[in-house]
Amino acid sequence: MSEINLGTPAQNTWCPGCGNFAIMNAIKAVLTELSAEGVPLENIVLVSGIGCHAKIVDYLNVNSFYSIHGRATPAAEGIKLANPKIKVICFAGDGDAYGEGIEHLIFAAKRNIDITMIIHNNRVYGLTTGQYTPTSPTGFKGRSTPQGTKEPPINPLELMLASNASFLARGTSHGMELLKKIFKEAILHRGFSLVDVLQVCVTYFNMYEYYDKRVYEIKDHDAADYNQALQKVREWDYNADKPIALGVIYKKDAPVFEEKLTARDTAGREAKIRGILKTFI
Repeated sequence: MSEINLGTPAQNTWCPGCGNFAIMNAIKAVLTELSAEGVPLENIVLVSGIGCHAKIVDYLNVNSFYSIHGRATPAAEGIKLANPKIKVICFAGDGDAYGEGIEHLIFAAKRNIDITMIIHNNRVYGLTTGQYTPTSPTGFKGRSTPQGTKEPPINPLELMLASNASFLARGTSHGMELLKKIFKEAILHRGFSLVDVLQVCVTYFNMYEYYDKRVYEIKDHDAADYNQALQKVREWDYNADKPIALGVIYKKDAPVFEEKLTARDTAGREAKIRGILKTFI
């Protein structure tokens, strides 16, 4: 495998032990593999939202775009529609994607647009020092909820499954080899893919021990079976003390949104050309 330099001179300011390091190292390894397999790095664009996760594009020497908070998904969609040949990998936080940006995420999944969403789900707003997010467990005590949040978390994978996402997976920041495998499969999948990474914030919500005791890698699971996938994503609801499945949970083949647009535009152009020719015949 040829050596490529994906590093940048930007100073890394993540906290020691942050789960973001695992995500960055995993995506570096995958991009290196893809480059060796003939995917030009100039045909890959990284998009990020706002939050600690977003610094990842500062640390990777790949074309990138910073979006505003909650708007990483439509920015990624716009880039893909402008140039369908580009592979778009979008990084977003749980507060970023599952909070302010949830409506964009639902519609991207519904359209089955060919982008890869990697969610840094630390279940806390780390950059703003510890407020609860849509996936924080009931009772979470943070700066905005000192007596504990009273609301239950959402189950983003169940929501994405109901929204017609064609690829869903889950990993953790203590599982590098599985992360690399999932990331590569998600990027190569044709259609909307989302990887929910249980990425630990050691400063404001250290969940390493909690996850290490509960996670297991999926075996003997038919990822093409919707009902099996639904059962698997409901097994743990981001709140209960239950086993947490890791791996590819759901995958299906379906037409991608940008091809539908291209077909429509091509048919429109052909009809217009035929109309013009008739005036000269």
